[in-house]
Amino acid sequence: MKKIVLVMALIGFASCQQEKIGFVDNVKLMESYKEKLDIEARFKTKSEAFGKKRDSISQAFQLEAQDFQGRAEKMSQAKAQEEYGKLQQRSQIIGQQLQQEEQQLQMQGQVEMDSLVSNVKREIKAYGKANGYSFILSGGEGGSVLYGTDANDVTDAVVKILNENYKK
Repeated sequence: MKKIVLVMALIGFASCQQEKIGFVDNVKLMESYKEKLDIEARFKTKSEAFGKKRDSISQAFQLEAQDFQGRAEKMSQAKAQEEYGKLQQRSQIIGQQLQQEEQQLQMQGQVEMDSLVSNVKREIKAYGKANGYSFILSGGEGGSVLYGTDANDVTDAVVKILNENYKK
């Protein structure tokens, strides 16, 4: 009898222990994380520089094409077609080079953002372990938390840690 009462007491005690659950608003976190903002600013600067370079190359090529049109009237048809073919080939090469450069720029940005997301996940996990959380869920747009009390929202604490670590 004593064993049954003891087992029932242990089961009752175990069921009374609650899991500590929190959530992080992903949108708020990313909007507040300084490293993410710096990565975006760097990418924007690089993207704008690339846009200026692309525009400059395009303008130079357009001038070359206009010059060719003026000269083509004075050339024989065969010579004009040969020159036009060379001009088209140069256009394709320039287009491919610009496309490759743009893809490299986008890939660099994606690698940086992937690294940032991995770092954020590591920090959330470390925060959860250090503060006794059983679960920290994802909130915000596309998150899995439809409702949570402010007391369970650990976003600000995680952002503070991330930003402090980023200063180092």
